[in-house]
Amino acid sequence: MGARKATSPEPITIAILAIGGQGGGVITNWLVRLAESQGWQAQSTSVPGVAQRTGATIYYVEMLPATRRRPVLALLPFPGAVDLVVAAEWMEAGRAVQRGFVTPQRTVLIASTHRAYAISEKSAPGRDFADDDAVAGAVNAASRKLLSADFARAADAAGSVISASLFGAISACGVLPFPREAFEAVIRDGGAGAAASLKAFANGVVAAGGQTAKAAGGRASTKLSGGTKAQRDAFDELCRSVMTDFPAPCREIINAGLVRLVDFQDVAYGQEYLARLARVASLADGHAGLIGELARYLANAMAYQDVIRVADLKTRAARFERVRREAGARDGQIVSVREYLHPRIEEMRSLFPARFQRLAHSKAMRAVLGWFAGAKRVRTDRMSGFVLLYGLAGLRRWRRGTIRHRAEMDHIDGWLDRVAAAARDNRDLAVEIVRCRGLIKGYGDTHARGVGKYDRVLDGIDRIKERDDAADWARRLREAARKDAEGSTLDGALKTIADLAAS
Repeated sequence: MGARKATSPEPITIAILAIGGQGGGVITNWLVRLAESQGWQAQSTSVPGVAQRTGATIYYVEMLPATRRRPVLALLPFPGAVDLVVAAEWMEAGRAVQRGFVTPQRTVLIASTHRAYAISEKSAPGRDFADDDAVAGAVNAASRKLLSADFARAADAAGSVISASLFGAISACGVLPFPREAFEAVIRDGGAGAAASLKAFANGVVAAGGQTAKAAGGRASTKLSGGTKAQRDAFDELCRSVMTDFPAPCREIINAGLVRLVDFQDVAYGQEYLARLARVASLADGHAGLIGELARYLANAMAYQDVIRVADLKTRAARFERVRREAGARDGQIVSVREYLHPRIEEMRSLFPARFQRLAHSKAMRAVLGWFAGAKRVRTDRMSGFVLLYGLAGLRRWRRGTIRHRAEMDHIDGWLDRVAAAARDNRDLAVEIVRCRGLIKGYGDTHARGVGKYDRVLDGIDRIKERDDAADWARRLREAARKDAEGSTLDGALKTIADLAAS
C-alpha cells in the first residue's frame, strides 16, 4: 500500500508518540495546517500520559480530501488501522508496536533511534536500561516499512528540535500525497525559528532516506573549542598519544572520555585520565575489552557531579539557547528561567578546601551551611541569580583542592588498585570490577546509596577473588546490587559468598 490517492474516501490515519518537550503537538499542528493548505479536511486529538518521562502523549490525526458532507472522524487510533506512526524516541516505537498501532499489512513507522531514559532507568544503580535490540526486532517485524535514524541528532546539527526533522521524514515516507514544498511552506508560516527548522527538516528528509551520517554530524569532534593556542596544542598532543599508546578498538571511546574531562576541568585533567588508564593498560597486555570498559567508566567517575559542575552547566550560553528554542521564543522575546536546586549540607561542605576539613565539619559551620542548603529557586534570567551560579561555576579552578575532589580521587585510585591487581591474573574479573563502578551515579542521596552498594559488592569480591569462578560471582553481586533497591537480594548474595569463603 503506497500513498493514498486524492479520491480515496478513507481517511489517512497518523499516530504520533512523543514525550514532553519533543514537539509532538507541533508536528500535529503542522500536519493539520498542511492538510488544510491542500484543500483537505483534518482533525487532531491528543491523549496525555503520566509523568514517568515528563509525560508520554499520543497525538492522533485523521485527514481526507474535502467533501460536501462533513465526515465523522475518530478521536483515537484504533489497533490495526493506522497508516503512519511517528515515534519521537526509540522506546515509544516499541510501545506503539505493543499497543497494536503498527501492523505489517498497513503501517509505515518512523522512529528516532535516540533514547530519552525513564526515571527508573536513570535512578537504578549501574546500567539498567531497556533493551534496544529487543525493540529493533519488534519494530522490524511489525511494520510494513520502517524508517529509523537518530532524528534528534539530525535536528541538533541544524540548531533546531526533533519535531522539524521528523516532519521531514514524514515528507519523505510516501504516505501523504503532498509535495515537499507544501511541507516547507507550513514551517515558513510558523515564523520564529523557521530557518533552523527548515534545515532540520532537510536533515530529516536525508536521514529517512538512509543517509544518516551527514545529518547526524558524524563522529564526535576531538578538537578543543576555545582556550588558548597553548591549551589547544596540548590537547592535540594528548589525542596523538591516544593513537600510539592504546589499542585501535578503544581509541574512539578514549577520545570521547578525554573530551568530556577536558570540558569538566582542563587539559591537565585529561592528562591525568590517560595516565590512570595507561597504568592498567600496561598490565592488560592489549586486552581491548578491559581497556575499553575502563576508559568509559573512568571518564564517568572522574567527571563526577558536584555543585560546581551543576552551576557550570546551568549558566552556559548553549543551554540558554536550547531553552529559548524549546520554548519557541521569538527574537527579542524575554524568557523567564527558574532553576530548581536542592543542595544538601554535605554538597556545600564538600566545596571547602581539604585543609579546612575540621572547620567544615564543625557544629557552627553546619548551622551556617544549613542556610544555603535545602530547596532553592534561582532566576537565572536575572542578574542576581545568574551571578550566583556563575560564581559557583568559577570555583572550577580551585576544584582540585576541595574536600570532594580529594575524596573522589582517593576512591577512584582504590578502585583502580583492585582492577590492576585482578588484571595481572584474571582479566575477566578485572572487567567485572571495572563495571562495578557503574553502581555509583548522580549526586546527593542517590550518589551516597550507590557508594554504599559499591563498597559492599567490592568487599564481597575480595572474599572470592582467588576462586576460578570469581568473575561469575562478581557479576552476580553487581547484578544483585543493580536490580534490588532495598538491598535484600544483595544481602542474600553476600551471605552466600560468606558461606563459600568459610567452606
